[in-house]
Amino acid sequence: MKKPTIAGKTPLPVQLEAGKTYAWCACGESDNQPFCDGSHKGSSFSPKVFVAEETKTAYLCNCKQTAKPAFCDGSHKNL
Repeated sequence: MKKPTIAGKTPLPVQLEAGKTYAWCACGESDNQPFCDGSHKGSSFSPKVFVAEETKTAYLCNCKQTAKPAFCDGSHKNL
């Protein structure tokens, strides 16, 4: 399986709204990081779609190596 493109080596703080649906970019090719813009089409990647459980600032993974998509787990520290 192809590895995703590393879009950045630091997490991106994002204000999430409770009940709102988000699509996190898993391929690393989106011009709208950390969110999907459809750049994965034709690849083996698909976005991680999730509904925010609460309104808060969350740190979304930008290196695309996280074991907890879409959230940063510190994987960027090993790149």
